[in-house]
Amino acid sequence: MNYHGQSTSKIYQELNTSKQGLDSTEAEKRKTQYGPNELVQKKKISIFRLFLHQFKDVMILILLVAAVISFIVGDSKDTIVILIIVFLNAIIGFVQEYRAEKAMEALKKMSSLNATLRRAGTIVQVPATEVVPGDIVIIEAGMLVPADLRLIQTHVLKIEEASLTGESHAVTKSSDKITSENVPLGDRLNMAYKSTTITNGRGEGIVVATGMNTEIGRIAQLLQEDKVKTPLQKRLADFARKLSFAVIGICIALFIAGWLRGEQPIQMLLTAISVAVAAIPEALPAVITIALALGAKRMVRQNALIRKLPAAETLGTVSYICTDKTGTITQNKMTVNDCWVSPEAKAIDDYSPEQLMLLGMELNHDVTTDENNELVGDPTETALVDYTRKNNNYNPQWRTDFKRAYELPFDSDRKRMTTVYPFNGKWLVVTKGAVERLLSICPANKTEVINAKTEQFAQEGKRVLAYAIKEISELPQQITAENFEKGLSFIGLAAMIDPPRAESIQAITDCHAAGITVIMLTGDHPITAKAIATETGILQDATDMVVTGTQLAKFTDQEFQDKLDSIKVFARVSPEQKLNIVKALQNKNHFVAVTGDGVNDAPALKRADIGVAMGITGTDVSKEAADMILLDDNFATIILAVREGRRIFDNIRKFVKYILTGNSGEIWTIFLAPLLGLPIPLIPIQILWVNLISDGLPALAFAAEPAEENILKRPPRKNNESIFAGGIATHILWVGLLMGLVCLGTQAWAIHNENSKWATMVFTVLSLSQMGHALAIRSDIKSLFTMGIFGNKQLIFAVLVTLGLQLAVIYMPFLQSVFRTQNLTLSELALCLGLSSIIFWSVETEKWIKRLKKQSP
Repeated sequence: MNYHGQSTSKIYQELNTSKQGLDSTEAEKRKTQYGPNELVQKKKISIFRLFLHQFKDVMILILLVAAVISFIVGDSKDTIVILIIVFLNAIIGFVQEYRAEKAMEALKKMSSLNATLRRAGTIVQVPATEVVPGDIVIIEAGMLVPADLRLIQTHVLKIEEASLTGESHAVTKSSDKITSENVPLGDRLNMAYKSTTITNGRGEGIVVATGMNTEIGRIAQLLQEDKVKTPLQKRLADFARKLSFAVIGICIALFIAGWLRGEQPIQMLLTAISVAVAAIPEALPAVITIALALGAKRMVRQNALIRKLPAAETLGTVSYICTDKTGTITQNKMTVNDCWVSPEAKAIDDYSPEQLMLLGMELNHDVTTDENNELVGDPTETALVDYTRKNNNYNPQWRTDFKRAYELPFDSDRKRMTTVYPFNGKWLVVTKGAVERLLSICPANKTEVINAKTEQFAQEGKRVLAYAIKEISELPQQITAENFEKGLSFIGLAAMIDPPRAESIQAITDCHAAGITVIMLTGDHPITAKAIATETGILQDATDMVVTGTQLAKFTDQEFQDKLDSIKVFARVSPEQKLNIVKALQNKNHFVAVTGDGVNDAPALKRADIGVAMGITGTDVSKEAADMILLDDNFATIILAVREGRRIFDNIRKFVKYILTGNSGEIWTIFLAPLLGLPIPLIPIQILWVNLISDGLPALAFAAEPAEENILKRPPRKNNESIFAGGIATHILWVGLLMGLVCLGTQAWAIHNENSKWATMVFTVLSLSQMGHALAIRSDIKSLFTMGIFGNKQLIFAVLVTLGLQLAVIYMPFLQSVFRTQNLTLSELALCLGLSSIIFWSVETEKWIKRLKKQSP
């Protein structure tokens, strides 16, 4: 209901209440009717079911099948390793989903407080959960608003609504009816909303909504939407589906080919099963977890705390960042950056107009200092005092020379504050307030000049306060606004703004270079938002648009879709509108990151592909809904996280490229041998061994691979881009085929020369070829020798350890009996090393050709 647009008498009638409040009987009836004044959470999934849900993933099911196959083959160790990986992965997923449920709990905790009511004419204190529509609530500075209220009385009342509306300063409230239509939440000055904070003054209001019907309750409902899957989760699910079909097809074809050639069916079944196990990269979940964990560890050193591991990669995928303004792009600190003295201002005694302006700013405020000599008070007033005391013309003696004698506090009707001081045997009157309200009591001034300067400041997004002053010989008989606030001389204007962080400007430039579009979602005024967006580079082109929540509400769905790409600033938007903006971007196949710190940001944070909350100013609700927390509340930290996210995904792709190429080589070796008239070169235990050592340390070492130099100059990956994009699928096929041909060539040569060790030689070449391949694919284009052989020490260590293990299998008698190997002579081992290096040099040649193509015009 449009309570802000109705008179208080109408609301009394609608809610069947009065200024004396409800009696206890009626209050109890309404509690039964409306329910308790608390937020309701959707029914939780049991912990057991939540855990079982982790096993619905296709990759997990494939790994469980692999464990069964390994057990059938007789490799109980491999079975145990796979099961451990599966359960660790399930536990990680369970913990992440369980923690996500805390968003609603934090919201409920935030809403838990007591309320002061007038019931049947008596002031009483009750738990906020007992408040019902129609109650009369009494509020004052320091309290939280217990329910949504239509204010009926205010006295210098200011409410901090940043967590709900995004407004960067406390809002001065009144009880006046608002006649405008489609008034945004932040402009409903006669309303007070549940869980916002009263910073100044006092007031009374009628409860018009409780529980889930309040504005914060509507946000709670939005928070119950399901979280979308991360880009990495989507790509891996697609990869798992495709891999499962490919593995089944290969195994069937291999079994049939061997059977038709005359091989023993049992032996071919075991071989096919072994190939299935080899083809499934069971180390993938572990490698991904390690890559994400290492990335998260690096990010926290850069003030980006990852709450959910997949988020460590997701920022590297985003194409849009929807950022809050206050405290993220800006400093969240009002700062006076312009002080204009009217040309008509005149000196008083020995004080020049410039000194009088500073004197007025020093005297007319309610700011105090704490034990650390820090300014304490309203952010606007502390900004004025801070500016004054840092000015070169400021005289510290003013603080002791001028003792306040009288004060007329600011109120929403006058929109002025006046203070009076003894002054050389006379009295000095200083008034501060809204420009139009001061001009009305300074009749001798040329208002067009002042109004023009005020408009200029306003167009720059600055908040403007005016100062006027006068000297009187004696005090009037009554200390009233009518007696003091007349005949003043206009002195000047103080203009202030919450300025952008210097590093935010560079970070936004870096985002554009990385192909990421930055848009602003704020509850602040559109003029202020436009000024900050222009200064930081969010608004760049003449076609870039600034749209308010009111304008957005009038768009049809088609109009919104058509204009979405051109809108760079959304101002005065509601929580629902923020959520709808994120959904609209996702519907256009964008990966979306959202930053925010308030309760109003929580639904959008949860819906986004990655939600980024503020660690310093962020509410508990926003932090629980987010995937990542900026410990320094700095937008510039996001671009560092983007770089790390891209590095993580690059390294995961390198692992997939490495492991599937090796698996492809194994499959080609076994599949082509019968077709070429050769015996099956590998027995199942050898296939499993190659699979084990290649999936082991070398694969894990890719998680530590440094980021490539051009990582922030590449556009974001497309929404529908496969994990095999960029030529990885082709690479897997041709390098795997080459690996198979080298192994079969080794086999054919050894058999032709009647070398009985041909099986051991093929086994060795296949194993060592994969090590050369691991070294070669550290970069898609740069040579290993340019990068530095020891650029990834973990990988070098892994290759050396794997080489040592392979030599142990060849030369240790106990292992020879297990793996059916034979001692190779020094020349035979050297030949195997040389043949296996063909893979390394072939991949290096491929990269050389890429570099030539890149350099050619």
